[in-house]
Amino acid sequence: MVPTTGTYRRALIAVAFALLTVTNVDAEGLGQGDMALENEGHSGIVQPESGTEIADQLEGSLRFEPMTMLGDLYRNDIVLLMRHGPTDWSQMDARGVDPKDCTRQRMMTPEGQEAMRQLGMHLAVSEILPAEIRVSPWCRNRDTFAALMDGIHRIDPGFHRSVEVTEDYGLGLLLSLGGAPSVIPIEEAIDDWKARGPTGPLLLITHYTNIEELTDFRVYEGEILVLDPELNNRVLGYLRMDSAAPDAIHFDVPEIERETN
Repeated sequence: MVPTTGTYRRALIAVAFALLTVTNVDAEGLGQGDMALENEGHSGIVQPESGTEIADQLEGSLRFEPMTMLGDLYRNDIVLLMRHGPTDWSQMDARGVDPKDCTRQRMMTPEGQEAMRQLGMHLAVSEILPAEIRVSPWCRNRDTFAALMDGIHRIDPGFHRSVEVTEDYGLGLLLSLGGAPSVIPIEEAIDDWKARGPTGPLLLITHYTNIEELTDFRVYEGEILVLDPELNNRVLGYLRMDSAAPDAIHFDVPEIERETN
């Protein structure tokens, strides 16, 4: 049984306050209920306590940085800017491929889909859930959304009734066929959401190129940047699964062999 609304939020904030106000604390094992918060200096890790019912459902842990961002994660007026989940980098998008032609573009791996399912579960048990979601029409982004929702629904079966979902071509892969010519559509989506009065975070599922162009930050597949729209979309920190890793194209890691369709 999942605890009532607010249980994890109060527990995590209480533990974070303790970790931030006491120096040289060994945070391992601290927590309340089924979840524990560990302190890794500048960053924090939320994971299930061993032997609990939640531990049987969740794999891995949810990592966020900086540690001081924890309180911001529960604001209603933040933007969660997310790159799609892990993909098969042995494949490349065919030149000029249509965003919805899933047979000729790079797709998520089964492991990537499971990672996004677990991310959804971790977000749900930690009560970090959006009130509105906008998704790029590319197949890997739509698959990311589907896996994320599957995970959330395993914890909160009625979540779909409280969230507004839109497929947004303005979040499409920057400067590609069917994509956006600039990041202006992302900025406009945030402005529109602000104008309507946020009742919860806005989640935007887009691409590496769009995120780097907007923020100058380089993100892993499945990573979420937390933006403050009241501070001109300043990046407050990041959220990601502990399994997230750099890819060979955008980061300085060994190149992999690829083929195109």
